[in-house]
Amino acid sequence: MIIRRFLQTDSKEVSDLIIKTLREVNIKDYPKEYIENEVQRLQPNKILKRAEWTHFYVACDENKIVGCGAIGPYWDKVDESSLFTIFVLPDYQGQGIGRKIIETLEKDEYFLRAKRIEIPASITATPFYIKMGYTYKNGISVPDEEGLLRLEKHR
Repeated sequence: MIIRRFLQTDSKEVSDLIIKTLREVNIKDYPKEYIENEVQRLQPNKILKRAEWTHFYVACDENKIVGCGAIGPYWDKVDESSLFTIFVLPDYQGQGIGRKIIETLEKDEYFLRAKRIEIPASITATPFYIKMGYTYKNGISVPDEEGLLRLEKHR
């Protein structure tokens, strides 16, 4: 498995990966309507837009994209960054791919320049991020109005 930077030609495969993961894994924690709204938000054109302002990476098993993740500035701040769009295909979860994606993002210049990194985390992914050393922002451990938990790590 290798992790490389996202290419524009990856957008459909990345979108398909995210949609499959949302519908098969995240559906356990969210209503179908929420999942389908996320599906619309994460179509290939939206993935391309996100890749314009973040450093976006994909994890590949040979020629198949099996995971993805991005890091970018937190509201244009230089000393804060945020992790986004971290997904691993359901059949590949539990094999250390998510950990390798996080490790790659934590070596990126957006991470290295930041004093604080935030993750708008799904209910589903929160236990994984906690294992990776992230904690609840302001101690708040319930989802916000967007259905997300805000996690952070200070450096």
